Amino acid sequence: MFEQVHEVIGKLRPFLLRDGGDVELVDVDDEGIVLLRLKGACGNCPSSAITLKAGIERALRAEVPGVQEVEQIF
Repeated sequence: MFEQVHEVIGKLRPFLLRDGGDVELVDVDDEGIVLLRLKGACGNCPSSAITLKAGIERALRAEVPGVQEVEQIF
C-alpha cells in the first residue's frame, strides 16, 4: 500500500509545489492510516487542514484501496 500511496502523492505534488508547498509521505500503517508532513507554504497555511482532508485524503481513498484516513504530523 505504501507504494500506491507514494504514487498518488506524486500525482498531487505538482499542485502543492505550484503554491509553494510540498508533502512528505512518512508512513502508512496496517490499519490504512497515512501519515503525511506538509512542508513549505503548506506547513503553516490556514487552509492546510482542508488541503489534507478534502484534497489529499479524498484522492488517496478514491485511488488506493484500504486507505482509511490521512493524518498530518509535524
